[in-house]
Amino acid sequence: MTRADIFVIGFTLALLPFLYSTYWNREGPAETAHIMDQSGREFTVPLSTNQQLSIEGPLGVSLVEIKDGQIRFLDSPCRGKQCVHAGWLKQSGEFAACLPNRVSITVSGKDALYDSINF
Repeated sequence: MTRADIFVIGFTLALLPFLYSTYWNREGPAETAHIMDQSGREFTVPLSTNQQLSIEGPLGVSLVEIKDGQIRFLDSPCRGKQCVHAGWLKQSGEFAACLPNRVSITVSGKDALYDSINF
């Protein structure tokens, strides 16, 4: 390896933290939540007011809590409760769903954390 190779590798390694913080760590605060129920209706709720919502699904009622600019599933009638374990959604672009009860929450704001997510 020559001195030029070492310089290029060192420069690249020094540049990586800047690129990561600029392009992969975009976090925008959430402003609204879009809640979709079993029938496909979408409710837009501001995250500025603290409240609890009851959303009816085929298995029963899912409880959603809004507090301090964040939202979460408080309780749900599904077995695994992965929606409850998802925790607080507070960054723009985050998503949680109770698939057995057909209820989903998407959080949005000015700057989305993700463009799109594919599974």
